[in-house]
Amino acid sequence: MPRRVVFEGSRKSQELTLANTGADTAKYVVSIVQMRMKEDGSFEQITTPDSGQFFADKYFRFFPRTVNLPPNQSQVVKMQLTKSTKMASGEYRSHIYFRAVRKDNPLGEDPSQKDSLAVSVRLSPVFGITIPAIIRVGECSAKVSLSDLAFEIISDTIPRLQLNFIRSGNISVYGDIIVNYTSPEGKISRVAIVKGVAVYSPNVLRKFQCNLDKTLGVDYHSGKLTVLYTAPEDVKASKLAEAELLLR
Repeated sequence: MPRRVVFEGSRKSQELTLANTGADTAKYVVSIVQMRMKEDGSFEQITTPDSGQFFADKYFRFFPRTVNLPPNQSQVVKMQLTKSTKMASGEYRSHIYFRAVRKDNPLGEDPSQKDSLAVSVRLSPVFGITIPAIIRVGECSAKVSLSDLAFEIISDTIPRLQLNFIRSGNISVYGDIIVNYTSPEGKISRVAIVKGVAVYSPNVLRKFQCNLDKTLGVDYHSGKLTVLYTAPEDVKASKLAEAELLLR
């Protein structure tokens, strides 16, 4: 934590806390990767920035790069801006990758190997997480709107809302989605909330979908859905975009 880092204004340093919630001592390697957000919100690793995208890794440093953590212990990873005076206005983004290092037994010390003539395969998962590190310099602004709202029921049981984010400006947008249902009688029920939804620069479009609550007895064949996209509470509670969909 936190799950994203943003340098803007006069802020020159930040701290990340990495915690080991497992039962064994673990080793983590901290590195930098570059990511592209696709229209469906998924990510893919890249080496060359897209048009209008700027990598941030040249302008910050972090330490330590390797962390050994006993169970239920934590370690602070410090980040500092460097060379920021040489940056042109805009948003710069790279992703910090925290990867757990697998603990291997030396050859010949694996007690599970009993038959030397047998061929065996053992799969060991490697866990990792990436978080965005964003630097904003100079005049920065963004606008976002919600469009193409559509409702459907999947497999005759799952109510689902689909919509598009349309972003403009020179920085990313980040916030929470709240979906309220209003019955024909005017009763309002909250039927979905999704935290931490981003549209990263330079993307203009992001396609989004979420399942709606089906335990409240809501009749999704009438009334309306109101979708609010708001800034996170820990930043500044403000409405970024709003849209409505009449249900029929």
